[in-house]
Amino acid sequence: MPDIHTEGESNTSDARQRWAARETHNETRDLLARDASAFLHQSLSSPCVSTIAKADGIWIEDTAGRRYMDFHGNSVHHIGYGHPRLIAAIKDQLDQLSFSPRRFTNDVATELAERLGALAPWPAKVLFTTGGSDANEVALKIARAATGRFKTLSYWDAFHGAGFGASSVGGEATFRSQIAGPLLPGAEHVAPFHCYHCPYGHPGPEACNLACAGMVDYTLARETDTAALIAEPMRAVPVVPPAGYWSKVAASCRNQGTLLIMDEIPTGLGKTGRFFAFDHDKVTPDIITLGKALGGGVLPIAAVIARADLDVAGDFAIGHYTHEKNPVTARAALTTLDIIEDEGLAERAAVLGASAMNRLHDTLAESPIVGDIRGRGLMFGVEIVSDRDARRPDHDRAEQIYYACLAAGLSFKISAGSVLTLSPPLTIPEGDLARALGIVETAIRDAE
Repeated sequence: MPDIHTEGESNTSDARQRWAARETHNETRDLLARDASAFLHQSLSSPCVSTIAKADGIWIEDTAGRRYMDFHGNSVHHIGYGHPRLIAAIKDQLDQLSFSPRRFTNDVATELAERLGALAPWPAKVLFTTGGSDANEVALKIARAATGRFKTLSYWDAFHGAGFGASSVGGEATFRSQIAGPLLPGAEHVAPFHCYHCPYGHPGPEACNLACAGMVDYTLARETDTAALIAEPMRAVPVVPPAGYWSKVAASCRNQGTLLIMDEIPTGLGKTGRFFAFDHDKVTPDIITLGKALGGGVLPIAAVIARADLDVAGDFAIGHYTHEKNPVTARAALTTLDIIEDEGLAERAAVLGASAMNRLHDTLAESPIVGDIRGRGLMFGVEIVSDRDARRPDHDRAEQIYYACLAAGLSFKISAGSVLTLSPPLTIPEGDLARALGIVETAIRDAE
């Protein structure tokens, strides 16, 4: 449940060990021990530091009965946990048709493909996978088939999945370790956009003439055999692109015949206040990937949405997943889309997110340990620093704040070691959002 996401971090930090050691509830302690014994250990996953027994709405509850507002949810809980409309739809589908074997189709999966295709900015075709990593790898295969090229361009610090192909285009050291290599050839990287920590040393977008976008243009002009650029439209750490960034990058891709793949797996489905996060920047990609929240926080399903004219790989197996047209996961996705539309959740995320960001700016802008407050919709964060002038991240203090919030009943993720990343469900009641922000504000003031 608690998740501190720091590049290269193990699961054995002193703070984690102290948190786990405070556990006195026998059932919780026994389950943690069983988990550590049964699962392969890996960074950011196992062993765990707490348990979960229930999940409902914005809440998770451990085996000791302690409840936490979940502002992380691995980005799957856009509609909250256990939405009654979703649960009812899944149960009904199980009674009607529970599986569709390969080479057979069904109405539910076809309807979902048509629905997602209609949401795209161009005539589209769709393929389903069971996870976002696979969806991104399918997108890369399509780009290779359509362009006849093999190289990719992506960003350092990005995450696109844990498979060999997804790890190759990703840029996080945790997933690009020596055990993952050698990675795919032709996977080129550039520094990501990040106005607060500009990799080119500029004080802000007004002074840099979008140097980060210029480097993409420079690289594509020299790597002329680049099939695709794959990127998150807004970095989920979170980092918002500067104005004009994506229009400039998209123009570079068009000029070089490079396809633009937008990985909307954490940011799509209304999280940032628009259905697709790239809509904020008025850019049109060639391929879109969705996942995580598409299954409503219950079932795993991801999707690749591609321009219809990119349907050129019919002689090859580019996905070939056993559950590619599973009617139960498709029903979960269709119902999730219905809930997002019917409850106006994208619009709600825009309103609540703007209010939350305004409040945090009002209450924390003068804090000596708050360097930056940034985000879009209900994906926003507070960066903790030890020196505001030098913009020096303070990992230890961020971790201190995190565990103070957890003790007060709020769970979230720390990104990049020092960014309190707050990503609540789009269904969160306004009172609970206000309460959670109060917990963060108090923990930061106490840490000062």
